[in-house]
Amino acid sequence: MYYIVTGAMGFIGANIVKALNERGITDIIAVDNLAKADKFLNLTDCEIADYLDKKDFLNLILDGAFDGDVAAIFHEGACSDTMETDGRYMMENNYRYTISLFNFCQEEEAQFLYASSASVYGAGSIFEEKREHEGPLNVYGYSKFLFDQYLRRKWQHLTAQVAGFRYFNVYGPREQHKGRMASVAFHFFNQYRAEGRVKLFEGCAGYANGEQRRDFISVEDVVKVNMHFLDNPDVSGIFNVGTGRSQTFNDVAVATVNACRKDQGEAPLTLAEMHKQGIIEYVAFPEALKGKYQSFTQADVSGLRRAGYNEPLFTVEQGVERYVAELVRRTG
Repeated sequence: MYYIVTGAMGFIGANIVKALNERGITDIIAVDNLAKADKFLNLTDCEIADYLDKKDFLNLILDGAFDGDVAAIFHEGACSDTMETDGRYMMENNYRYTISLFNFCQEEEAQFLYASSASVYGAGSIFEEKREHEGPLNVYGYSKFLFDQYLRRKWQHLTAQVAGFRYFNVYGPREQHKGRMASVAFHFFNQYRAEGRVKLFEGCAGYANGEQRRDFISVEDVVKVNMHFLDNPDVSGIFNVGTGRSQTFNDVAVATVNACRKDQGEAPLTLAEMHKQGIIEYVAFPEALKGKYQSFTQADVSGLRRAGYNEPLFTVEQGVERYVAELVRRTG
C-alpha cells in the first residue's frame, strides 16, 4: 500500500516524507510540480517509491490507476502565495484538486489528511473552527475556506477519515525554496548572517513597530500532529494547528538573533539592546498588504486537544533555536 504526499518537495510535505521514513515507510509516492526545480533538494535525504508530476498524478487517479493501492494521502500541495491575484488558477489548484483527492479517498476508504490554513479567519480575533469566525481576506484563504465548507456538507456520509489542518505560521527546515513566502525566522536568519541586522515591518492596525502578533508553530510540531492523526484513523474533523500562544515578530527576531549569537559563542541581547545597537530595523508597512494582513492570530487548540493530541508545543524561543541550529548545520 502506498502513502501519497502531494506537495512532497515543498516545505511541510518534505518534512512529512522524512517523518514517514523515520517510521520505516518508504512506499511513498511523491507528487509535486517541479516548475521550480530546486525543490528537489528537500528530498535528497529521503526514500520514496516514485515521483509523479501533479497533473500526471491527477489523471492517474481519475483513470483508476491507484485503486486499492493507497493507505493514505497527505495533501500538502497548494499555491500558498497570499499575493496571488489569478483567482481561476487558485481555485483550480487549491479547491478543485482537493475535491478530486477527497472523492478518491472516500471511494477507496483511504485516510485523507489535508492542509487547510489559518488564513480562513481573515481579520477576525476569534480563531475557533466555527463558520461564524471565518472570513478570508484573499483568494488563497477563500480557496481553503471553500473546501472546508464543502467538507462540512459531507460529514454525515464519510466512509474514511478526513482531517483538515488549519496551519498557523509555520517555520522550520526545508522551506528555503519558498523565497519571499518563507517564514520570518528564515528571513531574519539570512539577514542577520549577511548584514548583522534584521528588518521588521513598522506598526499597523494599532500595533507598535514589530508588535504584530502571530501564532508561530514549528514544522516539527506540525509533522507530529499529522502523524498523530495517521495513527488515529477514527478521528475526523477540521483542526487548528498552532501553539495556542500569540507572540510578536519582535520575539521571533530576538530569538533568531540570539540563536545566531549562541552559535558564535556570544551572549544574548534583549530587544532594547538590539534596538540600541541597530540590529533591529523597521521598514515601512507595504501598501499592497494593507487590508489583507492578519495582525493578530492565536489558535484555539481545544479541538486538537479533544482529538487526543496532548504533546507540548514549542515556544518561539525553543523552536527558533532548534531551527537556527539546523540552518547553521546545513549552510555552514
